[in-house]
Amino acid sequence: MNQLTHFDSQGLAHMVDVADKASTKRIAIATGRIEMLASTRALIEGGTAKKGDVLGVARIAAIMAAKKTSELIPLCHPLALTRVAVEFAIAHMDADGFDGVHCTAAAETVGPTGVEMEALTAVQVGLLTIYDMCKAVDRGMAMHGITLREKHG
Repeated sequence: MNQLTHFDSQGLAHMVDVADKASTKRIAIATGRIEMLASTRALIEGGTAKKGDVLGVARIAAIMAAKKTSELIPLCHPLALTRVAVEFAIAHMDADGFDGVHCTAAAETVGPTGVEMEALTAVQVGLLTIYDMCKAVDRGMAMHGITLREKHG
């Protein structure tokens, strides 16, 4: 890719025209993680956080975010998503010193444009929701490694 597709020949921002692109099944998978104190992870894992089921709420927030991506990212096309799946995996101190929660989001549609922004938005909002629900006990949480892992279609 030698040029940014969201700018026209005059350098003005525009929504990319996808009218001539074929409708195909599109899938994107994004991942990320939120690092936290072991005590915060234990609250989430034990289901004893003051605000309730942290991962359950974060999963719903992530799915809702995927559905609203075009309202958040100015030049994204509104998509009819056919599937959004969000998984969280609790990580105890691993070899890299990571203690926290991993998030994986998959977004799917059938259409002329991809769903990578929806998958990435789902991961970000899922992790932000965990932060919001746990910030009273751990203001040092940090999100890392938010990335697109796969894109098909």
